[in-house]
Amino acid sequence: MSGTGRPEMIAARRALTPQGRLAPYWVEVAEDSVGGARISAAGEGPPPRAPEVEVHGILSPGFIDVHCHGGGGCSFADGPEQARAAAAAHRAQGTTTVIASLVTDPVPALQESLQMLTPLVDSGELAGIHLEGPWLSARHKGAHSEEFLQGPRAEDINDLLEVGTVAMVTLAPELPGGLDAVRQVTSHGAVAAVGHTDATYEQVSRALGAGASAGTHLFNAMRGLHHREPGAAGALLEHRSAHLELIADGVHLHPAMLRLIFAQHPERAVLISDAMAAAAAEDGDYTLGSLDVRVIGGEARILEPDGAVGAIAGSTLTVGAAVRYAVQQAGAPAEQALLAATANPAAMLGLERVGSLSVGSRADLVVLDEELGVERVMQAGVWVT
Repeated sequence: MSGTGRPEMIAARRALTPQGRLAPYWVEVAEDSVGGARISAAGEGPPPRAPEVEVHGILSPGFIDVHCHGGGGCSFADGPEQARAAAAAHRAQGTTTVIASLVTDPVPALQESLQMLTPLVDSGELAGIHLEGPWLSARHKGAHSEEFLQGPRAEDINDLLEVGTVAMVTLAPELPGGLDAVRQVTSHGAVAAVGHTDATYEQVSRALGAGASAGTHLFNAMRGLHHREPGAAGALLEHRSAHLELIADGVHLHPAMLRLIFAQHPERAVLISDAMAAAAAEDGDYTLGSLDVRVIGGEARILEPDGAVGAIAGSTLTVGAAVRYAVQQAGAPAEQALLAATANPAAMLGLERVGSLSVGSRADLVVLDEELGVERVMQAGVWVT
């Protein structure tokens, strides 16, 4: 905001309206009673007074990343200051709401990480925590340490979820106790997501019936589509209420698969980064959990003991870059790609006051140029770039 206490008027030639259209739109940003700022007024067409900021490109709600392990050279699991630095790296690229994702670790280590990150959730610096493991399939482990993978036990799930900051859990429902784990996760108010799984179509369908409501990085680290066995991906595509995470970086998914989702299921598409520490940072050697990772040309892969590179290890993506890729390389309509970075992830996790340019929403804004490059970012009423 301007610093004068006066509401700030921002007008755009095109903005993502709460109805999901790109149209001329204005918002007024004012301080709220609980700190920060909110959108106090908004509407289509010309603004009611001269704006302080005129947007010549596109005005979007701040991006939401529901699956992110780090960035700016830092991991969310490395400590509070590193977690803040990772969030800041993504914020500079338009992500104003982030869920911190933790990879597979022993349960006591995950408890420590949750306790370390809880103050950042309480302060609003993070919107919650995503446990990606340890209840995953060894056949589709990806960049997860196999020695720490295990079947779900009710006491372990309870110990982790009782911390109160877990927003989502990715698990393989075919593991013994998997369906009970889905029910336990959802009973705690967290989202149960199917991922890193060798589950069949039938097994995933049962998990969705038990309350699972998302697919973690669809098509990656799961049984894919086959005409005689639709697999996990087939069940997720068919289930009309399941949100579908997509890594739109040209490495994890062919553009045709993105076109398929945006053509058939745009309201369920959720663009994620699945970023590790090298996002918004230089190529080089990093760690992801207990695994060594080498990043070459922006592509992250596990570094094997013999020096060879192996499986994909997350990405170096940002949600803003995912939006650009979805539009420019996969041909998704700009409004659909922006919804997949804002309103859809907010709906997926039940996040309030974010993801929309509607009255009462937190004043999180991204100003984009005509090529969808990030020009300016506002978080809670403060221009941070």
